[in-house]
Amino acid sequence: MEDVGRHMKLKLQEVERWGRFELTLSGPSEGNPFREVRLSARFQYRNRIVEPEGFYDGDGTYRIRFMPDCPGVWRYVTSSNCSELDGHAGAFVCTEAQEGNHGPVRVKERYLFAYEDGTRYMPFGTTCYHWTHGGDERLEEQTLESLAASPFNKIRMCLLPTQDMKPPLQLVFTGEYPEELDRTRFNPDFFRRLERRLEDLLRLGIEADLVLFHPYDKGFWGVDNMDAESDASYIRYCIARLGAYRHVWWSLCNEYDFNKFKTAADWDRLLQLTQRCDPYQHLRSIHNGTKMYKSSSLYDFSKPWITHQSIQHWDAELTTSWRNAVAKPIVIDEISYEGNSSRRWGNISGEELVHRFWEGMSRGGFVGHGESFIDKETRAWISSGGKLYGECVERLAFLRRIMEEGPEDWLGARSAGTYSLLYFGRRQPVFHWIDWPEQAAYRVEVIDTWNMQVTPLAGVFQGRSKVELPGRPYLALRVRLETESDAGHPREQAVHAEGGRCG
Repeated sequence: MEDVGRHMKLKLQEVERWGRFELTLSGPSEGNPFREVRLSARFQYRNRIVEPEGFYDGDGTYRIRFMPDCPGVWRYVTSSNCSELDGHAGAFVCTEAQEGNHGPVRVKERYLFAYEDGTRYMPFGTTCYHWTHGGDERLEEQTLESLAASPFNKIRMCLLPTQDMKPPLQLVFTGEYPEELDRTRFNPDFFRRLERRLEDLLRLGIEADLVLFHPYDKGFWGVDNMDAESDASYIRYCIARLGAYRHVWWSLCNEYDFNKFKTAADWDRLLQLTQRCDPYQHLRSIHNGTKMYKSSSLYDFSKPWITHQSIQHWDAELTTSWRNAVAKPIVIDEISYEGNSSRRWGNISGEELVHRFWEGMSRGGFVGHGESFIDKETRAWISSGGKLYGECVERLAFLRRIMEEGPEDWLGARSAGTYSLLYFGRRQPVFHWIDWPEQAAYRVEVIDTWNMQVTPLAGVFQGRSKVELPGRPYLALRVRLETESDAGHPREQAVHAEGGRCG
């Protein structure tokens, strides 16, 4: 740290750990710099070396963004096929992270997530695909206000346009209309607006799950059937420009199996490219489609370039089988939406969506929210944001509080005999038998998941116990260890619930 102090006296720029250092350079603007100019930098702290790519930001301006992960003095030197951009050297000081900055989210212990500094993270996500595309400043601010008042700490959002989005729009590529879209040139104005909103999300503590591809263009803009070179150029530009934001995730494609222009091998190749090009190794996954409750083509999440399972499915009970199949975190990013859309995926009740959240989370997964009311002032949240109208949001805030009050690994705690969260779903039993370890005492609470009530039961429970229940649907039991006797250690004994459905 003496080295840090010495350089701070020299007034080197300071950047907090997991913040962003940005180097701005001037270079050529003729030709097509997006495709013709290569730029990168080698950042080094002691024996730690990171080499992010740079990007062209228009008007002869080039930038390299870097997210340092170690406090200390970092030195850099640029590399380019353009002499004006090559060989620029310098240094900056990485300081300790400020309050609230916990770093990127990582996979922890196979099924869980945590920030890089070890702080617990449980995704309570929502979907708002194109809230940054319309250019409506007030609607975007309203979306942020809704998010700030919600329990959501992750948002899925698209970069590419869809067939139904009418021009003119701000687009990833230059050109306002389909016939003039140039997929070899990026639109810096689009990305600057996106970056401003990424900053807003970062201040709110919300992870940005960026959907890079989707199948909803159907040839209108020509972005779902780009050639391999354009696909790769797009991915590299997004990573170079957005990868230094610590709260970014990469969702390579939404409903990848509905895109008929690409094969499974193409998606493998693009995911591997994302893995290779991202110096920070942000979370990566890909999202499947479903057809009328009949089929669901999950990607093979066991592949090493995938960090977690991003799933679309209506049945949260399958969480148990997905967990057993692949030892990676499960995020059911789309489980149907609360709303009144004519589409089957967008018209379930708030009660049903809350039920699916509880079902998935009690089984060891995470579940995502969406809302699709088509007759409200700001219409469908999943498309353009605005206001949230559904009944489930406050109930999901209640669920988040319940989960955060419990152990980080709630299924592991159940196996250890220290904690259990049992959810009964649509069933409405008037009692439930559970076998507790004899040597320990437990407190039991009945949770009404819809009315958001927690009712403690009198006394303590030991051994095989009959727990009385109100005989209503959508109830849960929370069981917490109170004491341990000298005679035994309940962590060495499992808490077993009767019936497989509470697993």
